[in-house]
Amino acid sequence: MSINTIEQLAEAVRQFGRERDWHLYHSPKNLTAALIVEAAELLEPFQWLTEEQSHALAPDKREAVRQEMADVLIYLVSLANTLDIDLLKAAEDKLAINARKYPVEFAKGSCRKYNETEP
Repeated sequence: MSINTIEQLAEAVRQFGRERDWHLYHSPKNLTAALIVEAAELLEPFQWLTEEQSHALAPDKREAVRQEMADVLIYLVSLANTLDIDLLKAAEDKLAINARKYPVEFAKGSCRKYNETEP
């Protein structure tokens, strides 16, 4: 099966869970906890690496990162399914909010938060 859109992924995740009766366990609280665990596992291959090393992962570490990224995405899509949230619309809205909070003239080349006035 080829998945090419968020909608197709959302349906594939729904079907996968339905086939296993995982809806019994996939409350928003449980899915959020699982998402955080997977996000922490995503960090593990980068732990103790320098900035340069983090850009040049060995193939086995890169594959581990790839698998953890997939886990994070699947749990996020599961949570969106459970709460009936359109992830693309949410991301679009958030980008618009962030564009207002971080105008180019303020944010370009800077890692300051939107509420920090000092460089």
